[in-house]
Amino acid sequence: MTLPRTSVELLVGRIHCDVSLRQGMHRSDSTAKHGQANGTANSKYRGKAMIDYIKGNLVEARDALERLINNSAQLGNIEASASLLIEALERERRVISCGNGGSMCDAMHLAEELSGRFRDDRPAMAAVAISDPSYISCVANDYGYEQVFARFVQGNGSAEDILFAISTSGNSPSVVLAAQAARAKGMRVIGLTGRPHSQLELHADICICTSAGQYADRVQELHIKVIHILIELVERALQPKNYENESPRV
Repeated sequence: MTLPRTSVELLVGRIHCDVSLRQGMHRSDSTAKHGQANGTANSKYRGKAMIDYIKGNLVEARDALERLINNSAQLGNIEASASLLIEALERERRVISCGNGGSMCDAMHLAEELSGRFRDDRPAMAAVAISDPSYISCVANDYGYEQVFARFVQGNGSAEDILFAISTSGNSPSVVLAAQAARAKGMRVIGLTGRPHSQLELHADICICTSAGQYADRVQELHIKVIHILIELVERALQPKNYENESPRV
């Protein structure tokens, strides 16, 4: 019996697919064996073992955290920032957060754990991050990127609300302009930076500065720790039942 043309094509296609799959599996197996044989060589970077870089990163992070732990001025700023957040949320005001790049992710993290959930169930708290892509692209296109956060604050912020402004350098124009717009509306501004004496600090009611070395990644690691501490302090004040049965900390 002669198969229709379409059936023959399907059959040939399946044969080719099966052959290609077997060849691919063979190549993958060979590559894996080759990688295992050269694992030691591949874990070397400029004469140092990969594990040295891993430990080095963790030691840098630990040292940065130790410096923050021993910085009484910044611990005081964290405490004062928590008090501002507690006061605003207690009065049913709103927290608006903003930042660029990784700092936008941190701004979203703060807002979702206040409005959603941190550790245990409790009522939602009013918080929003300026992170809507359609809004940001609209304002950036019509007014310039530097206005993306300020424009939102002008349209959505109210007196006694909180602007939580994050910038690792403390000098991001879009974040600084947002702080200026917030102050003009009678909002309170909490800055979170990684460099002292920044432009953001000039326009903030309180500025937490987590200096942590040459690059932004160490700063951002401390920023997320500060954010989690602030959320916990807010919950302890406004939802103390969530912490009644906690285990003692060592």
